Amino acid sequence: MYNRLQITNFLHLLFVTAALIVVMNSTTLAQSKLFRVYIGTYTSGDSQGIYLSELDTETGILAPPQLVAETENPSFLALTPSASYLYAVNETTDFKGEAAGSVSAYAVDSKSGKLTFLNQQSTKGGAPCHLVIDNAAKNVLVANYVGGNVACLPIHSDGSLQSTSSVIQHHGSSVNAGRQEGPHAHSINLDPQNRFAFAADLGLDKILVYRFDADLGTLTAHEPMGISVMPGAGPRHFAIHPNGQFAYVINEMQLTVDAFTYDSKAGVLASIQTISTVPENTTGDNLSTAEIQVHPSGKFLYGSNRGHNTIVAYRIDPHNGTLSYIENQSTAGQTPRNFAIDPTGNYLLAENQTTNTIVVLRIDPETGKLKPTGNSVKVPSPVCVKMIPR
Repeated sequence: MYNRLQITNFLHLLFVTAALIVVMNSTTLAQSKLFRVYIGTYTSGDSQGIYLSELDTETGILAPPQLVAETENPSFLALTPSASYLYAVNETTDFKGEAAGSVSAYAVDSKSGKLTFLNQQSTKGGAPCHLVIDNAAKNVLVANYVGGNVACLPIHSDGSLQSTSSVIQHHGSSVNAGRQEGPHAHSINLDPQNRFAFAADLGLDKILVYRFDADLGTLTAHEPMGISVMPGAGPRHFAIHPNGQFAYVINEMQLTVDAFTYDSKAGVLASIQTISTVPENTTGDNLSTAEIQVHPSGKFLYGSNRGHNTIVAYRIDPHNGTLSYIENQSTAGQTPRNFAIDPTGNYLLAENQTTNTIVVLRIDPETGKLKPTGNSVKVPSPVCVKMIPR
């Protein structure tokens, strides 16, 4: 049996070790100058799958992308925390005769960044459009847009995927008969504690909250079930502030962002603000939003506007999480989708799906404003960017 002093010393050693690991990881990140950039695409045109580029954070220059995996419609990507494995949705509605899409698993070569295909599993719903890996790297969670459901796929020790361990079907509709005739799960995210999952459903105008068990690979209904946004808003993508106290959703159809406070113990969101993603009196065809991300510093929030072809920037109030408008910056292209903020917080990589470019914007660390660098690369139909240190 251990005495109290031995237990106290052991716990202190664990705390110090954990703190050192955090410091070492932060130092490594700060010293990193080159980042691998994985690019997900739609393959209905010239694209063949997943591409790999490299960002030099000293110059803001992107290397010409190279194809690293041939696969159909890898429209959203996710990497494990160790960067050993990459997972890509295959946004289709027919997988081996089943009315579903799939997720493809790849091993990442640590020296070259190249991908080796491991396996592919059904998502049990059509047109999977978003996925995340849980904090323990035990499961992939995916949102099926056409299927109107969310699913969990456990990860084998070798990085390959098991079949779905949990599938939850959404039900209902909302006010826009053309877009919201039924459920359309558009994203799924996890809180920092790995306890709750948030599914933004465009068809229901709701963010549904589920309890998540990483060991069992299960999603279960939570009470309260979630939170509604303005009818016809069309919630699309969701982001949690690094402090875990605030959260944000970008609404595709009404071009707005909703801000929330978040009670991490209860798994409860509370609305505090709705703000436009475009200047007042903006008009045009095919206007919609796509991505939303919090800056690594926690000081700024960014969102993408399709049709308006801009990235909107907001300052985050550190005390209450509310947003104040900074600017809309052009992406120098058309149809910006997902974008990436490099881990050092210096650059934002905006993808223009229609004009086949990724444009590098510099982030002002004091104001949050975006400044064109003049650097860009060509890549066919880019829709997702994920970065890791080289």
